Amino acid sequence: MTAGKITLHRLREMKKAREKIACLTAYDASFARVLDEAGVEVALIGDSLGMVMQGLGSTVPVTLADMIYHAACVARGCERALRVADMPYMCYASPAQALGNAARLMSEGLAEVVKMEGGAWLADTVRLLSERGVPVCAHLGLLPQSVHRMGGYRVQGRDATEAEAIREHAKILQSAGAMMLVLECVPRRLAARITSELSIPVIGIGAGPDCDGQVLVLQDVLGIGRATKHTRNFLDGDCRNIPEAIAAYVRAVKSGEFPAAEHGFD
Repeated sequence: MTAGKITLHRLREMKKAREKIACLTAYDASFARVLDEAGVEVALIGDSLGMVMQGLGSTVPVTLADMIYHAACVARGCERALRVADMPYMCYASPAQALGNAARLMSEGLAEVVKMEGGAWLADTVRLLSERGVPVCAHLGLLPQSVHRMGGYRVQGRDATEAEAIREHAKILQSAGAMMLVLECVPRRLAARITSELSIPVIGIGAGPDCDGQVLVLQDVLGIGRATKHTRNFLDGDCRNIPEAIAAYVRAVKSGEFPAAEHGFD
């Protein structure tokens, strides 16, 4: 194993030490190498590639073949960071289906962790995968694969009932064996509470500064994507090139400078 290789055990140690975890999306070998050199701990091969790489309107049309291809590309350039790959839409509708598709994502795409969106209904799937040696990252809050059901990209957990449901889902998924959690677009106080209640690392995006780490879409960090409240263009300023911008993002996450109050939700 590469010296300094980031593992799930290392991420848990970072959580205990309150050392922030820097995560970015990656879709190809060249950018994966830049992320590695900048000190990013987690490279997320996100199904966001459907929007930023393929020009689609959502992540829903992304296929398992797409994810395997891009995950394998990232693996060729990424030696240090932990590689987490999204399970695409309807590739984990049942535990058996999830196990077969996760096996492909790991054996063909060389992913080290698979990520799935959804709440307590995923508990049996998470348990089966964990028992079979497949590490799982859960994803709660805003679920991009459920954008049509949610009625758009909206902050989740603002009312007490919804917030309590998200908390309970997080606990259930951890108990089932999830080893990481992504919290997307939830109020800062809810994210802080969940982060303190769980023993697994919690990575936030639009979830305030109190999560164990932060993730953004790479293109948003470089000012290429559509600017939203929870993003920041790190190429706008003193950075002269892309590697400097990514290194600046890592430093900002580590120091707690990012996200600032204006990047989160109440």
